[in-house]
Amino acid sequence: MNANDRTPADLLRSALASDPARPLVTFYDDATGERVELSVATFANWVAKTANLLQGDLAAEPGDRAVLLLPAHWQTAVWLLACSSVGVIADVGGDPASADLVVSGPDSLDAARACSGERVALALRPLGGRFPQPPAGFADYAVEVPGQGDRFAAYAPVDPDEPALAVDGVELTGAALVERAAADAERLGIAPGTRILSGLPYATWEGLSAGLYAALAAGGSVVLCRHLDRLAEDGLRKRIEDELVTVTAG
Repeated sequence: MNANDRTPADLLRSALASDPARPLVTFYDDATGERVELSVATFANWVAKTANLLQGDLAAEPGDRAVLLLPAHWQTAVWLLACSSVGVIADVGGDPASADLVVSGPDSLDAARACSGERVALALRPLGGRFPQPPAGFADYAVEVPGQGDRFAAYAPVDPDEPALAVDGVELTGAALVERAAADAERLGIAPGTRILSGLPYATWEGLSAGLYAALAAGGSVVLCRHLDRLAEDGLRKRIEDELVTVTAG
């Protein structure tokens, strides 16, 4: 993080400039056995493609609200940063009926249909796989995103003083989000190179910060675990050792 970082997208650009090869997000799903590791460069490429999908195919503009009905997952992290890149408000777990667009996982499709705008569905299958049968009324993210451009340029500058994130009754501007993430990183002891393991859901600021933003702000990386309750105690201990984790949350 440097003094010019005032949005989450700024944080990612700084990380990419400083050390693109280092791990940023390592994701485990202990219900499926999935493990995915994304370097800063790989993560940024997914963000660029998703931001191009948002701005181009979905015609999203700064100030639009995207409701994310998604769990703590590496693809959710990608969408959070893509929204920041375009200037779209990422409303985590919000009301689809009030949204300009909705991004849904496989378990929330019925609720997502309340959105009258664009709808995108994520299968959340290992390796970013697509739905066997695309859900009616939704664009399948895994089908739409691969053909998007690897570089992103916003049509309009993103204002760091405009709302960027809404979660659990809290709404933050881009600048406030960055400041809060940096403060959390200091409180949690996250520094450059730190590996933080989080099993917290993304339904609260605490989960989003521990599972993405604090590590991004401090130059660390996150080991993001879904269904961590299915992992035995000795398995968790081994994961902490294998992944060189120094900070845990949840």
